Amino acid sequence: MVKETINTFNIGDLAVYPGHGVGRITAIEEREVCEETQDFYIMVIIDSNITIMIPKNNTTNVGLRQLVNQDEIKEVYITLKRRKVKLSHQTWNKRYKQFHDKIKRGSLFEVAEVFRDLNLISLNKELSFGERKMMETAKQLIVSELARARSLPESDVEKEIQGIFIPETNES
Repeated sequence: MVKETINTFNIGDLAVYPGHGVGRITAIEEREVCEETQDFYIMVIIDSNITIMIPKNNTTNVGLRQLVNQDEIKEVYITLKRRKVKLSHQTWNKRYKQFHDKIKRGSLFEVAEVFRDLNLISLNKELSFGERKMMETAKQLIVSELARARSLPESDVEKEIQGIFIPETNES
């Protein structure tokens, strides 16, 4: 599902920066770097208010991408709901590195896999502090992007995702 197209953005557009989440392009500026003039997207990450400068000609390499579309949203939910997966039985630190690499690549599908797998692992054993923190980061990246892509409040998306892993009990 990785798109190989060069993404172009306009001021005001929402985009996803790997590992940081959804941000808004607030400006496009020309800067001189190493005696060469380049155009940069100035992006503010919505959840953290961090400002990032991204060379326009390097968006593909850094992984800057559009928000997921409707078909991709469905696939993210399918990924989250999939239970017949082969879980890694490596030590927590090797597993952590693999999961960290997936999050850094910026694919929402891979972030969903990390969140799902950590949830499934937590059913059988306690996660390390780093894994618990990573699971929370993955959840926030998923919730933030899906909420904006679907024009829903984050709290609604978070409830849906939690419902996938903690089914509601109907007690009468």
